[in-house]
Amino acid sequence: MNIFGVGTDIINISRIKRSLKKKTFIKRIFNPIEISKCKKIKNSYSCFAKRFAAKEAFSKALGTGISRGINLNEIITINKKNGKPFIMLVGKTKKIVERKLKKKKYKISLSISDEKNFAVAFVTISA
Repeated sequence: MNIFGVGTDIINISRIKRSLKKKTFIKRIFNPIEISKCKKIKNSYSCFAKRFAAKEAFSKALGTGISRGINLNEIITINKKNGKPFIMLVGKTKKIVERKLKKKKYKISLSISDEKNFAVAFVTISA
């Protein structure tokens, strides 16, 4: 597999904290799976911020940014049982990615972290 793209994003957690006060923001950006997970966590703002950064980093790795039919709530950041985060694509966004990569088989690698005021994500896409 060759690396198709890489992307990184950093965000101030307080920015997400302010945005989460708007119900439309939550539904437009996050998938119900992510919302459910983050609401169960004590520091939910950090959880949401890491997922937001992952979506932004993914769009940068894809080379499209947030446009051309990419829906942020169709880029889902979840965790394996061992805690490792990964990105799952659904809906129209999944189809766009398959067309852009010209393959149905690809690998998305994700690393996310946070420290006090910031959350960061790094994504590679291999095809």
